[in-house]
Amino acid sequence: MATGTIRRFYRAATAEPAEGGFDVRLDRRPIRTPAGRPLILPDARLAEAIAGEWNDQPEQGDIRPLEMPLMRLAATAIDRVSGQRTRVIEDTAKYAGSDLLCYRAATPTELVVRQARIWQPLLDWAASRYGAPLELAEGVRYRPQPAASLDAITRAVAAHSDFGLSALFNLTAAMGSVVLALAVAEGRIGSAAAFEAAELDALYEIEKWGEDSEATARHQRLKHDIDAGARFLDLLGTARLL
Repeated sequence: MATGTIRRFYRAATAEPAEGGFDVRLDRRPIRTPAGRPLILPDARLAEAIAGEWNDQPEQGDIRPLEMPLMRLAATAIDRVSGQRTRVIEDTAKYAGSDLLCYRAATPTELVVRQARIWQPLLDWAASRYGAPLELAEGVRYRPQPAASLDAITRAVAAHSDFGLSALFNLTAAMGSVVLALAVAEGRIGSAAAFEAAELDALYEIEKWGEDSEATARHQRLKHDIDAGARFLDLLGTARLL
């Protein structure tokens, strides 16, 4: 989305069939991305949801881009991902080399058990689904991963369309785990479970010591980002893949 303040200038947003897919129109005028490209979407449900974001903007106020995550992900796919697919694939897949789920605590026992219970099934799923077993490490000391597994994860990431990659990269970067992001993309887990897995250590600390306002705000932002990415991928349907 473009920067700067823009007051709402339209009455209604609608989703309409367009050449190559579907677009969103403000008072019948098609929306363009911040880079000036046509906002052509591959699924009618996604177009309708983005039109809903525009309709939810204040009628007598400024447009709030931060409250339009689906629009932002779509624009990113068109303006950025489409022109640099290889880099986005690499930047997403590289997280497998130091995936959050592989780095385990040594103590306390309660946390060790919780990490194994929540994280290990997801690693087992990735090993079975993609042929990409990842090795565990204790603490934060880096442990190299098998080259064949990294290649397999890269292929799984590369199977996504530009729109799918837009959400997949955002989810991976937000959670620190490409395994978690792929699990969300494939419907293996929902956004709530993904948040709990990504924040497992932090949530454990909160249980023990309580939560401060800064942590609360960070959790709200992360939940928002994960929810948006998961919803975007769901609305894409089969269009999330090439």
